[in-house]
Amino acid sequence: MKIVDTEIPEVKIIEPDVFGDNRGWFFESYNKQKLAELGIDVNFVQDNHSFSAEVRTLRGIHFQNNPKSQAKLIRCTAGRVLDIAVDLRKNSPTYKKSVAVELSAENKKQFFIPKGFGHGFLTLTDNAEFQYKVDEYYSKDDDRSIRFDDSELAIDWKTADPILSDKDKNAPTLKDSDCNF
Repeated sequence: MKIVDTEIPEVKIIEPDVFGDNRGWFFESYNKQKLAELGIDVNFVQDNHSFSAEVRTLRGIHFQNNPKSQAKLIRCTAGRVLDIAVDLRKNSPTYKKSVAVELSAENKKQFFIPKGFGHGFLTLTDNAEFQYKVDEYYSKDDDRSIRFDDSELAIDWKTADPILSDKDKNAPTLKDSDCNF
């Protein structure tokens, strides 16, 4: 397992060791001890699984406010997605900056996003499956969204015409949100 640094020091890309032969491949998708040795010492408590039928489906930017904020360990298990982490911590030197990574069933990369970040993804293929671990249970009262196209965040989603939920269409901008990081 290899950790790759990003432009935001707390956000990491994880490249697993994949062992393959004529039968197929094997890799450890999660090993708490190895991740802790590499600096990601998080107690994950819930797994989530998302399916998007159509290419250009955009989900996000989502987060949970404190005290129920979540760290996430993310991977794509079918198809391809563009995954985005945006720093929402007001006192951070990287406040409002984002990191993007392509996750796919083929590259098997994972993305670690710590607490204090918003998260979103865009499907790059039909039939994309997306799985992630979180270190805090879902809390409807603390669940929040920010508009994916907020000009203050200037995220390049690589599409002008995403498929959005009503929640994401009606999300506030960052300046109009009650984000409490």
